[in-house]
Amino acid sequence: MKQCFLAVLVLLSSFSLRAAPGDTTWVQAHSDKWLDWYNNFDTTVTFPDGSVSYRKVIMVFTLGKYACPGNPQYCSDWDYTVQTKLMTPGGDTVELGRLITPYANSASMPASWKGVYRYDVTDFYPLLKNSATVRVHYSGYSGGFTANVRFAFIEGTPPRNVVGITPIWKNSYNYGHGPVAINAALDNVSLTAPAGTVSAENKFTITGHGGDAQGCAEFCPNSFTMNLNNNQLVQQNFWRADCGYNNYYPQNGTWVYDRAGWCPGDSITPYSYALPGVTANSNYTLNVTFPNYTSVPSSSNSQASYIIESAVVYYGAFNKSLDASLDDIIAPTNSQTHYRSNPHSGDPLISVRNEGSSAITSIKFEYGLVGSPLAQHTWSGTIASLESAIISLPDIAALKAATGSGNSFTVKILEVNAQTDEDIFNNELTSQFVAQQSWPGKITIRFKTNGSVANGFSESSWKIFDYNNNVVAQRTDNAVNTTFEDTVTLGFGAYRLEVSDAGCDGLNWWVFPFYNPNPGAGFIQVRPLGASIPYTLNGYFNGDFGCGFTQYFTSNWPTGIDDVPAANQPQLHAYPNPAHQTVTLAFTGLNKVSGDVHILDALGRVVLTQRCTTVEQQINIQSLSSGIYTIRYSDNQTNLQTRLIITR
Repeated sequence: MKQCFLAVLVLLSSFSLRAAPGDTTWVQAHSDKWLDWYNNFDTTVTFPDGSVSYRKVIMVFTLGKYACPGNPQYCSDWDYTVQTKLMTPGGDTVELGRLITPYANSASMPASWKGVYRYDVTDFYPLLKNSATVRVHYSGYSGGFTANVRFAFIEGTPPRNVVGITPIWKNSYNYGHGPVAINAALDNVSLTAPAGTVSAENKFTITGHGGDAQGCAEFCPNSFTMNLNNNQLVQQNFWRADCGYNNYYPQNGTWVYDRAGWCPGDSITPYSYALPGVTANSNYTLNVTFPNYTSVPSSSNSQASYIIESAVVYYGAFNKSLDASLDDIIAPTNSQTHYRSNPHSGDPLISVRNEGSSAITSIKFEYGLVGSPLAQHTWSGTIASLESAIISLPDIAALKAATGSGNSFTVKILEVNAQTDEDIFNNELTSQFVAQQSWPGKITIRFKTNGSVANGFSESSWKIFDYNNNVVAQRTDNAVNTTFEDTVTLGFGAYRLEVSDAGCDGLNWWVFPFYNPNPGAGFIQVRPLGASIPYTLNGYFNGDFGCGFTQYFTSNWPTGIDDVPAANQPQLHAYPNPAHQTVTLAFTGLNKVSGDVHILDALGRVVLTQRCTTVEQQINIQSLSSGIYTIRYSDNQTNLQTRLIITR
């Protein structure tokens, strides 16, 4: 959803892309500017002169806080619209990014809190030259926030050269009231593509505001139709239905409620629509229509409106045919953008974008924990030109064995479609991450539901999944206002606890009858069997977690089941454990694996033998019955063993 930064330095983030030394030029605009009231905050900036080619231009907007002066102090820290715009001496004005501030007057967002938002503004490079004005438009009617805006110009060749930019609509448009109907304001605009145009796209950003008697436009789902030459190009539903999964939480206010194109605390992603048939010197028209509507004023006389910014970007031909770009590490990472997905003990997740003209059908990766042997994996699939894909890489034992903070994960593209990538400077990323928790083989889960009902049961539930996505324990379809206590026994392996709330208001949301008609507080606690102090659950926040949260963890064998090797000694791991059809053996601390694996039953009889030559190897165990087994590995110098439980 957010565009992430690619550079040799760490940009107030947990990951970086390695590139040629000195290839990044930084330009500072606003420097922690106090946004103290509704206003335009302008600063003059000197950008590069345009003589250098840049493959990426990233705008980094850091939203901060300050303690408001005055007696009494007034910082409401509510959900206000913040637009960052570029104004050139030639009169061009374009929006570079938009975000909505969070309800930040909360314990999780103290005065030192920072929210980092990244925007890929590469397409606006023709305007990001020489002297220009950067404007931060703040719509807040109180203070409390600061704005820090920086630009990273990363040298190289972009996917396509931009040959022209034409701003179209840029205003707040009344919906269902006022002297000019929105469909008239967004009626046909006649345009001509400049020379050199091979393709064109319309960038369109929209957010709904105002709370009339029917909740519009902030709280009413809606769609618009974009027409090219009076023929429908796209019909777009722009309702955000995932605010309860916001990564910037918990907040005060109604942060869990879905809205028209935005969520409190989140950035706004522009829609991008290709304009088929628009090439050099093409004459064409664009217009946008909304369903007919009559706004009904509320008691505060608030009425519906949409903030819309749109521009057509014209491109030349592709500069590369085969170019896979590593755009983001989703897990493992410390990035705020992916807070809900971390700490992570499952398969690493990365985002890859196809920046070439040819489809990508395979990518060979090298990845792993920095300082440990790296694994390789060849992914197969299809990524069309200019499309992105989230790719799951096979898990490796070193990630599950990681502990504490200060860990580094790295991933690199080695080949694309079994060939050398044409651009090697966007092929490597590194993230910093905190390792998942390690829990014992027996835990107690104490769970109290609140009074909210969905389909006759409590809105809240929990499940534990193993590495193969099998449910190994759960509590669902629960009675309301009831406390449950469950003992869960787990084998050695990686797991995730998912706590869900169908009403997307958590177990303990702030109580106010208008917003929460079933007040009451629930909770969930996880602790070792027989212990009184519970674990700290990442993302739980005393029950104020919105739609749900996920706690990744690993589990050790109970005492007496498995011998724990001494530190830094070679180890053999088996996962998932318990296993059903297949088990993966993972070795750590060995420079070379070349030996035999024997699986022994409870009587010590060898029931399966297999040659093993890789640090991770999968074994088919479908022929073995349920029970406890010993796995032994041996070569000329090493003897290792671990236990395995097989269930059917």
